[in-house]
Amino acid sequence: VMTTKRLEIEVEGAEKDGQWKTYEFKYKPGDVKKSLSWNIPHQPRLDWQMWFAALALPRIPYWLDRLQLKLLQGSPDVVALLKKNPFANSAPNRIRLSFYRYRFAPYSDDRLSRVIWEREYLWSSQPINSTN
Repeated sequence: VMTTKRLEIEVEGAEKDGQWKTYEFKYKPGDVKKSLSWNIPHQPRLDWQMWFAALALPRIPYWLDRLQLKLLQGSPDVVALLKKNPFANSAPNRIRLSFYRYRFAPYSDDRLSRVIWEREYLWSSQPINSTN
């Protein structure tokens, strides 16, 4: 069944300054101006599992807790699975999950302001601290 809306989980980290920065995945929507990448026949496992995790809400899969802990540790193997690590020099000291509802935006002829997605913020999880 095709849907016109989808829930998405964004993983965010913060340093001591408290500013939340988003980890960018290779194939998941994030930026509302970014279209989905072509990935056939490759099936990006982490991005795919993140989609299923959003479908399973309100239950959070155990592996998502492990992902957050590995990002807090700055694990090179886990960071390599992502498109962009906003903490290139050191690991964050807090991680949280933010939940959004995405849907395709109406088509626009204006190429400069073309938005692919509309998104609605739903909620954020309690942060996990590096001292936990």
